[in-house]
Amino acid sequence: MSIPACGEAPKAVVLLSGGLDSATTLAWALREGYTCHCLSVDYGQRHRAELSAASVLAGQLGATSHKVVRLDLSVFGGSALTDASVAVPTDGVKAGIPVTYVPARNTILLSLALGWAEVLGAQHIFVGANAVDYSGYPDCRPEYLRAFGAMANLATKAAIEGRRIEVLGPLVSLSKAEIVKLAIELGVEPAQTVTCYQPDAEGRACGVCDACRIRRAGFEAAGLTDSTRYR
Repeated sequence: MSIPACGEAPKAVVLLSGGLDSATTLAWALREGYTCHCLSVDYGQRHRAELSAASVLAGQLGATSHKVVRLDLSVFGGSALTDASVAVPTDGVKAGIPVTYVPARNTILLSLALGWAEVLGAQHIFVGANAVDYSGYPDCRPEYLRAFGAMANLATKAAIEGRRIEVLGPLVSLSKAEIVKLAIELGVEPAQTVTCYQPDAEGRACGVCDACRIRRAGFEAAGLTDSTRYR
């Protein structure tokens, strides 16, 4: 992830959901000297307030561009986040893969980012995946990111012509407390991010879903005041 001391800043595509992890990832990539093009995906998720947050964050943090792709995964369902008939769990984080897992979501989102990276001539894709304090999603693990990167370099014209693509998850091995501290250090205002699985129309968090519980615990472990907007 090192950047040459001189020459044009390398381009990167950053998957920006509007949540704390992706916003911190964007801020980190910008600090490291990347020219960042943000991609958000409206995939039919019930927590669509995060898309409005993503738009604001991209501008505030200094992204070069921001696109929103519409791809309705609710036609498949299979997740509490894309199927209104499946309730979001609110009784505490449990072991195993929860019903908020969206089948193949990160594979789909990274594939979209990969396509745009080829068009931009970007050789870096950043994603805010985290494998420590997370809800058991298999597509948030470092081995998954390595596998996707290997596939990307087998399947793209850019890689075949010598422009290899890196898939990077700078937060993947951090605890939520470490992410909260890093966010503050990088100038991300947590209150402007939306992590909740079922926020209201104004983006205020429910406080009881898995995402809210993990986020709140992160603030507590970091010894910092939780600035999240709760309804």
